[in-house]
Amino acid sequence: MLSRYKNFAKLSLEERRLFWEAYRTLGVMRLLIMTVSFKRLTRSLDQVAQKRDIPPLSIDERDIAERVGAAIGRASAHTPWESACLVQSLTARQMLQKREIPGVFYIGVAKDQESEAKIRAHAWSQCGEKIITGGKGHENFTVLSVFGWGCKAL
Repeated sequence: MLSRYKNFAKLSLEERRLFWEAYRTLGVMRLLIMTVSFKRLTRSLDQVAQKRDIPPLSIDERDIAERVGAAIGRASAHTPWESACLVQSLTARQMLQKREIPGVFYIGVAKDQESEAKIRAHAWSQCGEKIITGGKGHENFTVLSVFGWGCKAL
């Protein structure tokens, strides 16, 4: 337990602020997922069939997006509630949209390897060419929906 505090103390002030913002936003998003319909949650986003014209990010925007993604990853590992991929993607959208950094998040499905009758779902977010949250294993999922903020549809 003490090592967690030491590791946290090693973070810069900005990284600590991002951690706490991510922690709070993860909680809000988890609560919203449990109480509000998904359609209502994504009402302010653009939905397209498959592709998005994701504008390239400046070096500063890419750096901020990567730091936000790292903060979400750190914070989600320490929440007492479940902070799975959808919660993380919605948190990334909220935090990046606040910083006026465009991006998208994807929702995909795949067959469960252990049971052919079951499917698994996954969500991941992307800014420019960089996957911010949910990147591990995303290539195994077939994209069903793409939601974007701050970018144009193709």
